[in-house]
Amino acid sequence: MTALHSYVGGRWQAPTGEGIPLHDAATGEEIARVSTAGIDLAAALDHGRRVGGPALRELTFHQRAALLKALASHLREHREELYALSARTGATLNDSRFDVDGGIGVLFAYASRGRRELPNDTVYVDGPVEPLGKGGTFVGQHVCTPLRGVAVQINAFNFPVWGPLEKLAPAFLAGMPSLIKPAEQTAYLTERLVRLIVDSGLLPEGAVQLVCGPPGDLLDHVTGQDLVAFTGSAATARKLRAHPAIVAEATRFTAEADSLNCSILGPDARPGTPEFDLYVKQLVTEMTVKAGQKCTAIRRALVPAELMDDVAAAVRERLAKITVGDPSREDVRMGALASLDQREEVRRAVKALRGAAHLIFGDPDHVDVVGADADRGAFVSPMLLRCDDPDRAEPHEVEAFGPVSTLLPYDSAEQAIELAARGRGSLAGSVVTADTDFARRIVLGLAPWHGRLLVLDRDDAKESTGHGSPLPGLVHGGPGRAGGGEEMGGLRGVLHHMQRTAVQGDPKTLSAVTGRWVAGAPRRTHVSGTGEGVHPFRKSLAELRVGDAVTAGPRTVTLEDIDHFAEFTGDTFYAHTDEEAARANPLFGGIVAHGYLVVSLAAGLFVSPEPGPVLANYGLENLRFLTPVKPGDELTVTLTAKQITPRANADYGEVRWDADVTNQTGESVAKYDVLTLVAKEKS
Repeated sequence: MTALHSYVGGRWQAPTGEGIPLHDAATGEEIARVSTAGIDLAAALDHGRRVGGPALRELTFHQRAALLKALASHLREHREELYALSARTGATLNDSRFDVDGGIGVLFAYASRGRRELPNDTVYVDGPVEPLGKGGTFVGQHVCTPLRGVAVQINAFNFPVWGPLEKLAPAFLAGMPSLIKPAEQTAYLTERLVRLIVDSGLLPEGAVQLVCGPPGDLLDHVTGQDLVAFTGSAATARKLRAHPAIVAEATRFTAEADSLNCSILGPDARPGTPEFDLYVKQLVTEMTVKAGQKCTAIRRALVPAELMDDVAAAVRERLAKITVGDPSREDVRMGALASLDQREEVRRAVKALRGAAHLIFGDPDHVDVVGADADRGAFVSPMLLRCDDPDRAEPHEVEAFGPVSTLLPYDSAEQAIELAARGRGSLAGSVVTADTDFARRIVLGLAPWHGRLLVLDRDDAKESTGHGSPLPGLVHGGPGRAGGGEEMGGLRGVLHHMQRTAVQGDPKTLSAVTGRWVAGAPRRTHVSGTGEGVHPFRKSLAELRVGDAVTAGPRTVTLEDIDHFAEFTGDTFYAHTDEEAARANPLFGGIVAHGYLVVSLAAGLFVSPEPGPVLANYGLENLRFLTPVKPGDELTVTLTAKQITPRANADYGEVRWDADVTNQTGESVAKYDVLTLVAKEKS
């Protein structure tokens, strides 16, 4: 039987030796073998650092985002072959879509976030400029740059497509190459995924490598510039976290481990309510999707003590309709576990749970299957247990990583929170209730113990992605037993692959480092009305430079201006219209101009009205009114090009302008950022 190849050093390499046999989860047929014998893992890491890293760092965030989008589109065209191979892992078509489409969706999501939330640059500016001296000549700025190592991902067997892609996306967008080490049981599907990636020719050489087989001495060669992201058991996570090289090099290590996730039914969700039905449906779904082989699946179902019989009966009724068997059949709702070894693990865990609970549905030693052999395939029945003493330790300590859940009673919100916390940290929890006060108590009580919490009710049910579905924009991870790590979470996942550095210097230097104009840095100023220089609004994106500015004014604000603005807009707040009341206001001491009048007058001063490169103003950010403007005050505005971001697939880009409106004494009365769209070239 052919051994799976690893893709390292820019080529596919076959291992030496016989390797570990891999079997079809449903039929028991041997599919392939895996081994890393003869594969130089140190050289693979070196190749990523020397070749993949520099190639990625040459690209801007937007260019990396475009490649992620192209890769997602390419993989989407090959979904059917991934679905077909996924069936051999025991996954039904719906399970396969959860894995394959979910992973592709993460690529699309990060591609979109990269274009919308990151600059078209290679450096990310984190937070505002920090003034460090009174005169404004010494300032600080946090910047984030990609680590110069490799993002090593060690994945679990249950999501052989989604797992690699959800780790690849933020690492790639950050500018860091990835080395994928899939779990042996389902490595053949990950190998096919990586072949599709490599054959696409879309990604720079060295950006993605694959190691199929045991990790060998891989972690012996990590450095402080590398990152290790692990998904698997809590016990293995503890061992890897304590690896001598990881400890000695302070290598960034994140773990997304197994957890005893819970779902809490609210006391208001009685039989006949939509919430009761939602709870039962969600519990059965979490038990049977991927045959319960999800790190986010519901292991502990906490229900009000008086509703235990009702929930038990409703869940048993739904479970009785679940058809187990050949995952390629359309009438099958639940396929096999990933391997016969995994089936034995589940049976051992159920035996331990039965020390505190009794089975009310299913049998660990028998299951009726359709279209397959129950003995040769890794099939197991869905199993629901009932533990009437929620203080027993077993349900809070033993995880059966399969289609198994335990019903537990509670008498109060406080007890439900205490029972949930006994899981010692979970990836995901949920509360099903229409009572918002109960939901608030549960959420705030559970938050320290959970990475993600879902509140499910009749209002969000149609759009809810469910208890166990990680989302690219939200963190996936959890405290304590769940590993203590965070994956995805939008830009949080990207920044995890970057080093945050505080840079101190003068404004001119920080402007050069960050590519953004910093207050105090030189300007190239056009003074409006003098005829000297070119107004920056007359410059295309190709001509405009950070630091180009226009100063315009003064413009005297009159009482008539204020009265007219109040009448025209309907904003007749007393500080603008009632002299006596305004004088009594301790902040104003008399009539003051509307803040938005100040902003409007400033726009009238700095605008260049003729058609030209500036296409649109699409917003203001960080607006602050700093000093009251009174009748007779004279306003001057200085507008400076602060950041220029070309859009890769458009004939225009974004320009962020620093606006500073001052009065006749030089005090700033308003500060804000103006956002415009500017053509790349003059028409």
